[in-house]
Amino acid sequence: MNFLKTAIDGVWIIEPRVFADARGYFMESFRQDLFEQHVGKLSFVQDNESKSVRGVLRGLHYQLPPCAQSKLVRAISGAVLDVAVDIRAGSPTFGQHVAVTLSADNKRQLFIPHGFAHGFLVLSDEAVFSYKVDNPYSPTCERGIRFDDPDVGIAWGMEAGLLLLSEKDRSAPTLREAEVFKS
Repeated sequence: MNFLKTAIDGVWIIEPRVFADARGYFMESFRQDLFEQHVGKLSFVQDNESKSVRGVLRGLHYQLPPCAQSKLVRAISGAVLDVAVDIRAGSPTFGQHVAVTLSADNKRQLFIPHGFAHGFLVLSDEAVFSYKVDNPYSPTCERGIRFDDPDVGIAWGMEAGLLLLSEKDRSAPTLREAEVFKS
C-alpha cells in the first residue's frame, strides 16, 4: 500500500497494491500494521455502506466530541468525488478542503481524521460507497455544513440544480454558522 500525504495534515490518500490477471484481481483493502505505521493507532468499530445514483451529494457531515469519527472511505463500485473539510478552529488549514476522486477503477481510499466534515458526490450512474469509522453514529453529536458554502469553495463539477440532496443537507448551516471543533 502507498500512503500519500495531502495538502492538509492528517488526511491521507491510500493506494492499495492490486494484483490483476485474467481471473480478476486481488488487493488488501486494509491492513492494521501498515495503517498504524503511517497514520497512527486507531480502532475501527463500525462499517457503513451506501448506494446512490449519479448526482447524489451526501454531506458535508461530521460528529462532535465525544462522538467524533475518523473515517476510511472508498468507492466499491462506480466513482465519487470525495471531500474532507478542515473544521478544527485554530488550525492553519481551517476551512480548506481536500477533494479526491475515488472509484472502483482506481481503488483509492481516503482517510479523514477527527475534526473534518466529509461529503461525496456520485459521478457515475450509481456508486456503492463504503467507510470504516472509529466511533458509532450518534444523532445527538451529528452536525453538517453546506455543500455550497462560498467560504469553503468546493468545485463539485456539477450544477447545483442537478444535485440530489436530502433536506437536511440542503438546509445545513455555513461554516461560519456551524458548531466546529475547538482546539
